[in-house]
Amino acid sequence: MKSHKIFTLALAGSLLAATGCKKDLLNQTNPNTLSVSQFWLTADDANRGIIASYSGIQQYGVYDHCWQFMAARSDETYSQSPYVELAVFTRFVQANNNFFISAFAWNDYYRTIFRTNQALNHIPSITMDATLQKQYLAEARFIRALMYYDLDSFFGNVPLITEEPNVTTRVKQVGPAEVEAQVIADLMAAIPDLPVAYAAADLGRATKGAAQALLAKMYMQQHKYTEASALFTTIISSGKYSLVPSYLDNFTEANENNSESLFEVQYTGAVLDVGQGQDIASASEGYDRPNFFGPPIYSFADVQPRQSLTASFTDSTTALVPGTKKHAIDPRRDISIISSLNPDVFYGKTFVQLGYNPSQQYWRKYLNDRTRTTPENFTSGINFRLIRYGDILLLQAEALNELGQTAAAVPLVNQVRARVGLGPVPMANAASQSALRLYMRDERGRELAGEGQRWYDIVRWGLLDNQAGLDYLIARDPDFTNFVLGKSKLLPLPQTDIDLDPTIKQNPGY
Repeated sequence: MKSHKIFTLALAGSLLAATGCKKDLLNQTNPNTLSVSQFWLTADDANRGIIASYSGIQQYGVYDHCWQFMAARSDETYSQSPYVELAVFTRFVQANNNFFISAFAWNDYYRTIFRTNQALNHIPSITMDATLQKQYLAEARFIRALMYYDLDSFFGNVPLITEEPNVTTRVKQVGPAEVEAQVIADLMAAIPDLPVAYAAADLGRATKGAAQALLAKMYMQQHKYTEASALFTTIISSGKYSLVPSYLDNFTEANENNSESLFEVQYTGAVLDVGQGQDIASASEGYDRPNFFGPPIYSFADVQPRQSLTASFTDSTTALVPGTKKHAIDPRRDISIISSLNPDVFYGKTFVQLGYNPSQQYWRKYLNDRTRTTPENFTSGINFRLIRYGDILLLQAEALNELGQTAAAVPLVNQVRARVGLGPVPMANAASQSALRLYMRDERGRELAGEGQRWYDIVRWGLLDNQAGLDYLIARDPDFTNFVLGKSKLLPLPQTDIDLDPTIKQNPGY
């Protein structure tokens, strides 16, 4: 299911020539628009409705663009972008009229939620295969849960909409506890009816493992380690997932939807009529991130990795580099980051040949630098791996360690390290719960560098809730000196929505 667009069918026939009174000329029904009563009739309609929901998560305001910047507020990134409304995300000086929040992120998240609510309302009344009907409903619940999982992390206090609204609907703004309860309820309802796997034509749809993983991640954010660990155990013992031999295969167009992937946002490099992120049938479905997270000349270089992250890759491989007596540095560094330390070629040139300042670093994950010598465009075909098995193994290790099972946690971390040729966790770092806890902060940073998971990590670890946590982050990322306790953890709600509905209250401090 590489393409998630839903193409609206034109109604048969044409407008009849207007006769009689001319005042009726303007009162015409658009023949190219299907009404709700005309659409939700068949199994094919149900499938199209679900595909429309998947299309929502591709959009500019969600994983194509805005999520990338909202998740980039962690200690692994910073921005020197001249585009102020992008740069403010990493500097914690967002305004409640931020264009990217108001015009894109908020709208696209709730547009996707609207589609899932519509599907959940109408699909039960369609006469169709019962198993397939349950699957479609489960997929809608998964997508809705995914949207609220993100909204909970970024905005906290949001309108909770679980029914198909109409013009008279007024929805209640709720706090994180109610949002998270809805995420859990949706996923628990979805898991029994989702397939373990799909045929090739349907790759990219939510599986049982994807829903279990998202539910476990929600439990982790709530510090419900027993519940999370049980789900991670189910995923790991299923035999369905494994680390791919090449770490690189998780970030290029080759080998997509592989054994390490639990859920990917599907993108295609096909060039269509309209630019990226447009919610119409003729728009490109390319991945937008490469245009903004790469090096100068080839991208806008709006978000860069911190030097503290680059410097954290200190381990060397256990095996010698063939033909030498040297050990290679942790290969995840040079797969993730472009720097003067990286001897590779990018877009056909070395770091020196490109003339980059040796004090600067740039993201490399999800770039097309190995396959092109021209700048990135808005039609990258690389899928975004939102949930992958390497993350699951490390989260299970974290859960077990928090449950006092440090000895059982260490082998899972070692498994992730062994994939890239590194030795086991140093004995001193595996000696106690507290030692492994601190070590895991850096190990997750190295394994998941630039993948957007770091924001969820520092929220879960409580580093944004007290001055001690902020001091740790400030040492790694000076932008956290702008962070205001009790305010900056949450993004501001769009002022336009508050103006439209005064019952919606702004997050504290804005």
